Amino acid sequence: MRFNKLDLNLLVALDAMLSTCSISRAAERQHLSQSAMSNALARLREYFDDDLLVQVGRRMELTPRAEVLKEAVRDVLMRVDTTITAQPEFDPMRSEREFRIFVSDYSLSTLMPHLMVLAHEQARRVRFHLMPQVEQPQRALEQGEADLLVIPKEFCSPDHPTDTVFLDDFVCAVCNQGRFRDRELTLDSYLAAGHVIMQPPAGGQSLESDFMRRHGVERRVEVSTFSFMTAPHLVVGTDRIATLHRRLALQASRHLPIRLLSPPLPIPPMVQVMQWHKHRSKDPGLLWLRQTLLAAAARMDQTTPTI
Repeated sequence: MRFNKLDLNLLVALDAMLSTCSISRAAERQHLSQSAMSNALARLREYFDDDLLVQVGRRMELTPRAEVLKEAVRDVLMRVDTTITAQPEFDPMRSEREFRIFVSDYSLSTLMPHLMVLAHEQARRVRFHLMPQVEQPQRALEQGEADLLVIPKEFCSPDHPTDTVFLDDFVCAVCNQGRFRDRELTLDSYLAAGHVIMQPPAGGQSLESDFMRRHGVERRVEVSTFSFMTAPHLVVGTDRIATLHRRLALQASRHLPIRLLSPPLPIPPMVQVMQWHKHRSKDPGLLWLRQTLLAAAARMDQTTPTI
C-alpha cells in the first residue's frame, strides 16, 4: 500500500531502525535479512531525501530529520495497532492473551501475587510477562514493548493516562538484636547510623533517597543494593538502618529478626499508579487487566496487617 508515493510497509522497518539505531538489530526484530533492511533504508533515504541513520565512530546515530520522525512514526503505528488489530471484546475465560507488565521487585513481591490469584480465578489461560523497570519506562509504552507500567506517580509520563492503584508509607527496619533493639529513632541517631539503600539498576534514585536529597539530608550509606526485597535482609546482625516501604517491611518481619520503627523524617507516602498508552484506553483486554489490578490492590489491603 502506498500513501503519497510512500510504501507504508516501509514505516515498520523505519520504526525498527529508529528505535534500535541499528540495521542488523532492526532486521532481527522484523525477521528480515540485513540486506533487505539495508534496501529498505536506501528507499527511505530516497523518499525523505535524508540519510536518517549515519555512522558515527562504531555506532549509528539519527539525523535531526530522523529524530523528528521517530515519535511520529511510532504514534502512527500504535494507532494502527490499537484501532485496526485490537479485538472488539475480551473474554477472560477464553482468551490466551499475554500481558506485558513492567514492575519493580517491590510490586512483584507485594501486589503481583494477589493479581495472579484473581486472574487464575477469572482467566486461567491468560498469560503474564512481568518485566523489570527501565530508566525511561514510558518509552516501553510508546514502542509497544509494555501493556502496563506499575510505578510511583513521580515517574509517570504526562503524555499517557494513569490510575492510582494504592498508597504505601515508609518505615525503618533495624536488627532486633542491634543498637536499636529497644530504642526509638531520633533524627540524630538516624543520621549517625550506617544505612542500606536501594539503588535502582536502571539509574536514578528511589523515592526515599530523592526525598533525602531534596531536603539536604545526607545519610552514611554503607550498603547499596539493586533490589528492594534484599534491603531488610542486609540489616540483620548489624546496627544499620534500611528505610523501605511498609508492606515490604512487614513481609520481611515475618521471617527476619528485625524491628520496624517510624522514620524521624516526614517522608511522604508513595502513590503507586498504573499507566498505559493513551491510544489503548479502550482496549477491552487492558480494561479487564486494569480492573483486576485494582481488585488485587483492594485484596492486598485487606490482608496487610498494620504495625
